[in-house]
Amino acid sequence: MFIETEDTPNPATLKFLPGRDVMGTGTADFTDASVAARSPLAQRLFGEPGVARVFLGGDFVAVTKTDDVAWSELKPAVLSALVDHFVAGHPVVLADAEDEVSEDVLPEDREVVDQIKELLDTRVRPAVAGDGGDIVFRGYRDGIVRLHMQGACSGCPSSRATLKHGVENMLRHYVPEVVAVEQVEA
Repeated sequence: MFIETEDTPNPATLKFLPGRDVMGTGTADFTDASVAARSPLAQRLFGEPGVARVFLGGDFVAVTKTDDVAWSELKPAVLSALVDHFVAGHPVVLADAEDEVSEDVLPEDREVVDQIKELLDTRVRPAVAGDGGDIVFRGYRDGIVRLHMQGACSGCPSSRATLKHGVENMLRHYVPEVVAVEQVEA
């Protein structure tokens, strides 16, 4: 099995492309080992010293390292763990486990929220996934869209600029009810 790697805008995160589906549809973000119980793959990666975060995308795995380890040390261990996991045929996530995502939306805003989600799904998420991350809708109130950045985008120096100059401007252009975008944690 050959796994390609790509740099991301976040220097602490590398994107690993195994040439097969990882999550297929959806994503999963594990901020540390304590929240990785539903993913045998994430648990395995957190077993490597220096792994700080694991993000599972449709066809990639983004791994964020701690500051005290170099990629030259960690990358071979991550590649080995990924190959071993996929070759053994172990599940990426357990079938009975699902993330509950709560959204702060008033019923009268549903039409506006549907427009926002459509734009996020068709224009923003593919670009963000290309950088090893994801963007998740968390709510809409009084013209303010709340979004959560995941994977390589979480903690990336350019993520705030991406939200303010890219996502906010686009949403304001297509959905006049939007006045601002805020980044929220979890």
